[in-house]
Amino acid sequence: MDRLNASGTPGWPFWLYTLLVFALLTLIISLSYFLGQRHRTAASDQPYESGILETGSARLRFSAQFYLIAMMFVIFDIEVVFIVLWALAFRELGWPGYLGICVFIGLLFAVLIYEWSIGALNFGPDGKKILKAYRKMPKGQAYHELVAK
Repeated sequence: MDRLNASGTPGWPFWLYTLLVFALLTLIISLSYFLGQRHRTAASDQPYESGILETGSARLRFSAQFYLIAMMFVIFDIEVVFIVLWALAFRELGWPGYLGICVFIGLLFAVLIYEWSIGALNFGPDGKKILKAYRKMPKGQAYHELVAK
């Protein structure tokens, strides 16, 4: 008598597949252990990434501005998914869907303008201050400093 599970199909193929997967994993890991190289040098325990040895601590502090930019990227990235899904269902949604996506994009634009106005997108040096300081410098001095760099 063949053993059947609740759906009426035999369960032995699943268990056979599971057994074969574990046997293959055991074989691969065993071969790697017995045939692999074993050597310990002074550099074995040092972290190494892209050909560059470590030069300091990996514990760096990032400014809150970095996290604001990262969160805005995530938010706007997810909103792109909504717009793509609307585009895929464009014909089925009709005019109500079109008006809905227009309101959605309008809100996105308003949020972007607001974030821009409060300076959330400024993550570099203040260009206005640099330009003001540049204009105050004597013309010859500013030119020579630019050429020297």
